[in-house]
Amino acid sequence: MKIRLASDLITDSIVDGPGLRTVIFTQGCKHKCKGCHNPQTHDFNAGFEVKVDDIINKVKTLKLQRGITLSGGDPFEQAQPLIKICKEAKKLNLDVWAYTGYTFEEIMKNDNPNHKDWIELLKNIDVLVDGRFIQEKKDISIKFRGSKNQRILDVKRSLIEKRPVILKQYQD
Repeated sequence: MKIRLASDLITDSIVDGPGLRTVIFTQGCKHKCKGCHNPQTHDFNAGFEVKVDDIINKVKTLKLQRGITLSGGDPFEQAQPLIKICKEAKKLNLDVWAYTGYTFEEIMKNDNPNHKDWIELLKNIDVLVDGRFIQEKKDISIKFRGSKNQRILDVKRSLIEKRPVILKQYQD
């Protein structure tokens, strides 16, 4: 199984979630938000393919990282390969954060043709930063988000309660 990435793994990020993190920048995004921080990740045909097992082997070598972060592009556009990566990260006691332009509510919709894969990916994520970037709501003073409309969600509680549950420790 392969995944299309926008760049090599970033193994020492401190801005894509708490602690030292490894970031996987996926390639491909339908949202194309005005003012996006990563516009080079929008084209589904750009970037390069890599074997999922190669990413997993790299993640297994990590020593000081608290977790991995899925970014992009939009990770939900490549849910199947990311499910496998996330499951392996969890076995290594790494937490998983994901950034998506989709809202929790959009991911949960049953009429979504990708519903099954998206829910499976969601079940393997600890924290979801959801919502499209809105340039008019950009705020560089807020933690781990680009615009004020985006939410930092506790995925496990959100799935149990069937509604978005905001992680209060990251709210400004």
